[in-house]
Amino acid sequence: MAQKNKTTSFLPKMRRGSFREFIYRLYKEKKLGFFGGIIVILFFLVGVFAPLIAPEGIYKMKMRDRLKPPSTEFIMGTDHMGRSQYTRIVHGARISMVVGVSACALALIIATSLGLVSGYWGGKFDLVLQRFVDAWLGFPWLFVILAVMALIGPGMIQVILVLGVFWGIAHIRMVRGVVMSAKQNVYVEAARAVGVPTWRILLKHILPQVWAPIITMFSVALGGIILDEATISYLGFGIPPPQPSWGGMLSLEGKKYMLQAPWLALWPGISLAVVIYGINMFGDALRDLLDPSLRGGVGRYGWLFKRNKAKKS
Repeated sequence: MAQKNKTTSFLPKMRRGSFREFIYRLYKEKKLGFFGGIIVILFFLVGVFAPLIAPEGIYKMKMRDRLKPPSTEFIMGTDHMGRSQYTRIVHGARISMVVGVSACALALIIATSLGLVSGYWGGKFDLVLQRFVDAWLGFPWLFVILAVMALIGPGMIQVILVLGVFWGIAHIRMVRGVVMSAKQNVYVEAARAVGVPTWRILLKHILPQVWAPIITMFSVALGGIILDEATISYLGFGIPPPQPSWGGMLSLEGKKYMLQAPWLALWPGISLAVVIYGINMFGDALRDLLDPSLRGGVGRYGWLFKRNKAKKS
């Protein structure tokens, strides 16, 4: 009985501190996701404070210091132009962060707006849009992106636009599915019956149902967009030099001087691998914790009752 009272009194506290509850669940249930979240936070901190972490700038070079191995003076060595590899890695994190977040935001706007309209109204617009999405997903994504980048030219703005549009169209169907399920709820039918404007139904009743999939989509798309940017930069269609894109660093000096100075390819590769791993682990954990269908039959606080049951046994 005491255990039951303890559990009952604990639930309101958890509801009042839902963010703390989420962090606790992430730590207890998803160790890899919690570790990935730490990597993501560090990645964003490095990107935001890159000028403070590496104040010497990306354009400072000394030819007498070219291709120096890692040392106390240059902890990650230097490239073929005498530039600090540490500085370029740090500022490359800022470029990856800006491209990833901006393209993700554009993708969310496209997927959410078109998915809401398509799923709620249906009809011919939904039919035409879904056939367009089918055709879009049928093309190899790399060839489409490279063809568009070849037409509009390399650059950060171009990369953000192309990747944002591509990922946004690819996720329209996910938002549409959630909207089609949400519009069948009784409160949506009641709102329509009493004459609530459509825009208010979409914003007040439908959109909140889409937030969890949107957050999950953002976390998954962020890693994919960063990897896509590195891929097209590696192929010479992304961020042009001298901007220190991780993919471009692997392609130019990293590929040319790989045997003579292996650290030129090692550090960008490790940075990409660690960041993508952290984002993917964190995204998977978000999906498992935020998706109601993955919580099991005991509801939102199932983890709490399972813990108390384990203590009793």
